Amino acid sequence: MPIDFNPHFFNNPDNNVRPKTGIQFMGVFKQKPDTFVKTINIDKNTTGDYSGITISEKPFGNLQKSGEEIRLYTIKNKNGASVDLSDFGATIVSIKVPDKKGKIIDVTQGYDNVTPYETAPVGHAGGTIGPCANKIDNGEFVIDNQKYTLEKNKDNGKTHCHGAGNGFDIKKWNAEILKDGIEFTYVKPDMEGGYPGNVEAKVTYKFDNNNNLRIIYSAKTDKPTLINMTNHTYFNLDGAENTGENSVLNHIVQLPNSSSFTENNEIAVPTGKIINVEGTPFDFRKPHKISEMINKDSEQLKIGSGYDQNYCIDGYDGKKIIDVANIKSEKTGVTLKVSTNLSGFQFYTANHLGKSAQPAGKSGSRYEKRSALCVEPQFYPNAINTEGFEEKGILTPDTTYSREIVYSFSNDNR
Repeated sequence: MPIDFNPHFFNNPDNNVRPKTGIQFMGVFKQKPDTFVKTINIDKNTTGDYSGITISEKPFGNLQKSGEEIRLYTIKNKNGASVDLSDFGATIVSIKVPDKKGKIIDVTQGYDNVTPYETAPVGHAGGTIGPCANKIDNGEFVIDNQKYTLEKNKDNGKTHCHGAGNGFDIKKWNAEILKDGIEFTYVKPDMEGGYPGNVEAKVTYKFDNNNNLRIIYSAKTDKPTLINMTNHTYFNLDGAENTGENSVLNHIVQLPNSSSFTENNEIAVPTGKIINVEGTPFDFRKPHKISEMINKDSEQLKIGSGYDQNYCIDGYDGKKIIDVANIKSEKTGVTLKVSTNLSGFQFYTANHLGKSAQPAGKSGSRYEKRSALCVEPQFYPNAINTEGFEEKGILTPDTTYSREIVYSFSNDNR
């Protein structure tokens, strides 16, 4: 079958999406201008069940600084579940999955156009975090005897966090439609944000008929640099319209393969000490409601104003995908399983949402403190400056960064 697209799409020289050569699509067009839907013909060798997957695209607004048009891509499976992705920040805007009654609900926080992501990026909602996730103490690191200095955007100028003002989540990425998903690419210039190297970063999203969202990260550099990419989606499995303070605390959490976590100092930078979870409020090896644990007496909980901790993953070898979190809503029956081949993950209960700078979310209300949670797979924070953390997140020209995160959704009927 020949390729058949909306002619306006192909005549737009500024559009970054191009189909791969040889991939067949069947166009199904809506009346809305500059919007298309494609039915994907999946290669028989593709892993996962992607039969009947459609990918649609529409405008998501324009950037105020540059005027560039931002696009929203929707991957929808044959069961009606879907994922919305923006090429601004390679961002997850929404994930819609069936609850125990079969109703499709949105379980992620976000906004209905690009402007809030650009002008008020409080919390990094859904964004691809990089070049280096989490904190770097004093905003400094050394590679090959060369010292690099970064913007210090946290803790009253004491730390650099999540790429600061040049983070990957506030960059315009190129998008390409694949046979089974969307691939976003951003080329970071040498020394942008203080990080060395021209880095080609890629984030690929694949969503199958079993409601598995697979996120594949890769990066290459021409100079030794730091890379530690993750995703910062805020989940509320009761439904994203539950925006009120403490509305996530009834979620049941199990972190089955984490018997330890990294101790934080007073500004939530790891000290280098690894603490066993046994006998602490951080022991989620068996399921607990967050509300049962979060108010227990703990200096570490006080530092983060709740859970904001890097958990270590038992059995990590950098290759195999390990289940690190199982989270459930009793209200909707929706369960989220998080898996990864990274060494740790930040478990965060959105303790710092609710700031006045935040705009209203998709439901029309501001997202308040502890209205969601995040599970952010990563290398250990500040590893580059921490003795005892073996994996530093250093990427060299002769290697390729390659890691994965999988968000898998089910409900009480499955």
